[in-house]
Amino acid sequence: MIKVAPSILSADPANLMGDINKVEGADYLHVDVMDGSFVPNLSFGLNTVVGLSKNTDIKLDVHLMIQNPENYVEQFVKAGASIVGVHVESTQHIARAIQIIKNAGAQAEVVINPGTPLTELEELLPEVDQVLIMSVNPGFGGQKFLESSISKVKRLSALRQARGLEFDIEIDGGISDKNVKAVYDAGVDVAVAGSYVFGAEDYSKQVQLLKDLTK
Repeated sequence: MIKVAPSILSADPANLMGDINKVEGADYLHVDVMDGSFVPNLSFGLNTVVGLSKNTDIKLDVHLMIQNPENYVEQFVKAGASIVGVHVESTQHIARAIQIIKNAGAQAEVVINPGTPLTELEELLPEVDQVLIMSVNPGFGGQKFLESSISKVKRLSALRQARGLEFDIEIDGGISDKNVKAVYDAGVDVAVAGSYVFGAEDYSKQVQLLKDLTK
């Protein structure tokens, strides 16, 4: 069964905790941090992570879409992040960023954009706890799922098996009941779902449906 991480980017920003408190069955909360430079948008920051960690028991999966994340990852771990994701495209010091996350006591995740080949992260795979495959171009919620992501997941899953590694594969972007079974069968362990969850009347029902479709 797939794990589900509702993305709070699609929740009501004026009633964030109200929306989060309506979600049952989520394995993580996905928190997108955007700096307006690495991606053309601004979103949650360090204070949001601090607030969330004090008000929910759900583990925080913090996705840093920022330039030079190695300068900030330790602060996000201290703020309450259980998982911290950093993009291979965002820094020349990706290995350092991953090591800082692990030394701070959180799980380290490497993230890759749709147009970036898997060869960019192969050397990092033994060092990470999770790999996030972006199935949309990062920066905005509600985008259409890129079908090419499935073949990328399959290749990453094959690499994981061939090298005897145990990292989780996460996917983010356009996930719904229409494609969750396909990505799960391809090798995905964790599905990020934003508008599919928070755009519905019953958030918990949407989370459970994604799980039921991958039993």
